[in-house]
Amino acid sequence: MNAESSAAALAALNQPPEFAPRDLWADDAALREALAREGGGDWAEAIASYGALAGDTLYALGFDANRDRPRLRTHDRFGQRIDRVEFHPNYHALMSQAIGHGVAGLSWREPRAGAHVARAALSYLHHQAEAGTSCPLTMTHAAVPVLAREPRLRDWVAGIAACVYDPADAPAAAKRGLTVGMGMTEKQGGSDVRANRTLATPLQAEGEYALQGHKWFFSAPMSDGFLVLAQAPAGLSCFLMPRWRPDGLRNGFRLMRLKDKLGDWANASSEVEFDDAWALRIGDEGRGVQTIIEMVMLTRLDCMLGSAAEMRMALAQAVHHARHRAAFGRALAAQPLMRNVLADLALEAEAALALAMRVARAVDVGARGDAAEAAFARVATAIGKYWVCRRAPVVVNEAQECLGGAGYVEESILPRLYRQAPLNSIWEGSGNIQCLDVLRALAREPASGRALREELRAAAGRDPAYDAALEALDAALARQADETAEARELGARRLVERLALALQAGVLLRAGNPAAAAFCRSRLGGEHGFALGTLPAGTDFVALIDRALP
Repeated sequence: MNAESSAAALAALNQPPEFAPRDLWADDAALREALAREGGGDWAEAIASYGALAGDTLYALGFDANRDRPRLRTHDRFGQRIDRVEFHPNYHALMSQAIGHGVAGLSWREPRAGAHVARAALSYLHHQAEAGTSCPLTMTHAAVPVLAREPRLRDWVAGIAACVYDPADAPAAAKRGLTVGMGMTEKQGGSDVRANRTLATPLQAEGEYALQGHKWFFSAPMSDGFLVLAQAPAGLSCFLMPRWRPDGLRNGFRLMRLKDKLGDWANASSEVEFDDAWALRIGDEGRGVQTIIEMVMLTRLDCMLGSAAEMRMALAQAVHHARHRAAFGRALAAQPLMRNVLADLALEAEAALALAMRVARAVDVGARGDAAEAAFARVATAIGKYWVCRRAPVVVNEAQECLGGAGYVEESILPRLYRQAPLNSIWEGSGNIQCLDVLRALAREPASGRALREELRAAAGRDPAYDAALEALDAALARQADETAEARELGARRLVERLALALQAGVLLRAGNPAAAAFCRSRLGGEHGFALGTLPAGTDFVALIDRALP
């Protein structure tokens, strides 16, 4: 074999070009429309800029940030206890870009109508490039409503709103920008935080306590402060525990080990023990869960956004590959069954984003005094978190299959997405917790039930499959009043699934979305199988795919 024929034999034939650089904003019609529809259009230029950055520089940074995982250094070379986590430089670069562009602080730096929607779009774009850093970004953003309850923490709120990333391990007063983590769960309790055993003993100064105990999951341990729950004399209470005490000394907590996790490799999660750790109470003693509930609503919204982002990136990878890869004499994207799969993935991803952005608007408007939207946000965050987060692993796995073996190797982003996909369904309350929360809201908070029904009825009369599903849902909700508590709980997942699908369909219908009819026909009308890629004949597959990725 001569050199010319040898080179030809070794050439990489029938391979797609590199996915990135790619403009994640320009490629995403669904995001652009949702931003304008839900009230975040004033920030379109800034978000467009971040979409270009996320699909280029940040996308590239994410690979090494995940390959070189965080390492715990409990002591320095002199034997001093430092409890420091070391990250790959790309982690810090990702955090710097995200915080500088407002992923954690935009809502608080520019507190006007639509800010939460705009920040949601930024979070969605960032998560596509690198999901692990979304954990500290989310917690920092969501901590502000809790911190703002305590006048003594104004500087902490200002440090988040500054939108400056300062990775120095130093007291909060010496830093230009601040991040906040959280520690809720303990070994014996998990989601049952009322079973927490960490003790908070009052100190002499008003509102100050010493914490003794542990946390089984302590997220982002290099944050400047942490919101924790502990048992004070009057019951479970909420506290801010900083890394450094106000007197400039290291606080009394010890990082015991980093969790060896399935995914989320760029970010660190840890186990921690408290030994007279100084903390400041936020809210009343015994009202810890009630104090922190607004933070939980915001973190659950980001779980939805993160899962929608994972679906979107997986979909984009699958479409890109299928357009450039040929099999059996034609491009994969031209094969009828592959077209069905890609179109179905596009439907699922767009519906996930549409619902998440609608909930972001409810959070935004509700925070500005609209009681009905606040009530809707209360129940819709649990509904959306349950369903959108549950669908992400299915969608990512289907996208992997579109690439075949190439989607199973680390040089592709898909293995990282697949490891990441289950996290959001577990974090901030697993599926059962979300479903029970929906039942609780419907039973105890009439305003949430009314807001949910009004949202669903707003799309009535636009699609026969939707109208039939709405009628069946009304009957199911009415029957609940006569069911036993056990029967309601046994049927909770099915009810929440139906509510989520109806909410997604309603948003698409009211938006006049070209995907709405296909979504209603497949998801609500029964013309869909148990697997993706089972859309009915007659669906405009090509239009759905082309809309997803021009």
